[in-house]
Amino acid sequence: MLAADLDLRQFAVLGLVQEASRLALGYFRKSDSLGITMKGAQDWLTVADGAVEALLRERLAVLFPDDAVIGEEGGGEAADAVWIIDPIDGTANFAHGDRNWCISIGLLLNGVPEIGIVCAPALDEIYVGRRGRGATLNGEPLRVSGQADIARSCIEIGWSTRISHADYLATVQGTLAAGASIRRVGSGTLGICHVAAGRTDGYAERHINAWDVAAAMAIAAEAGADLNDFFAGDGIRSGNPILCCTPELSAELERITGIICRRRGD
Repeated sequence: MLAADLDLRQFAVLGLVQEASRLALGYFRKSDSLGITMKGAQDWLTVADGAVEALLRERLAVLFPDDAVIGEEGGGEAADAVWIIDPIDGTANFAHGDRNWCISIGLLLNGVPEIGIVCAPALDEIYVGRRGRGATLNGEPLRVSGQADIARSCIEIGWSTRISHADYLATVQGTLAAGASIRRVGSGTLGICHVAAGRTDGYAERHINAWDVAAAMAIAAEAGADLNDFFAGDGIRSGNPILCCTPELSAELERITGIICRRRGD
């Protein structure tokens, strides 16, 4: 795909995500319109999830009919060029009136994150990353913190019902024992973006789905983060662990989590 083709996709989808954000905000501001249901234990679903994904799919089909689409709600199949959508990441937050949620859309080319756009409309934040072109938050360049001392770091440990409580608590305990502070925002996408913005120093989760990381990985990589090879194996379909951190903490967080990063330049 030519650079001009990628330019077109980046700027068209940036506008599309902002349109989808206005739709999502309309639901968020009217809690009685959410139609909340549960897909499983602590797996929240609202009417907004389906409406936002439907809008994104409809627009992408018109704009880029040859590109494949995978969405959290509607599924889909991988291809050489595939958009991966999470219409509302942080749905539990969304349903509870917490502003830490976002719309995430990432383009993978041959399994590599190429473009990532994450909009957190209730926070008035738009993150954009493009492979080889850098990453921004509301137009300003992003860079990871560079924190090298685990005892002065802030690490987010994502939680999933697909991992046992014992395994999750072991990761938390190991991180605390190393001297780090722990946080959990409740959106894997925003957790990775926060590393890119230097708000935290690392994000780890023992299992997460592709739609939660595809866009954010493009952003974090361009902000200088170390990341594991999430899309290895069947990651795009079945998910994988994720580790995203400032490079100075990679070795220590690998030891704690057992998730191995790709080094910058690898």
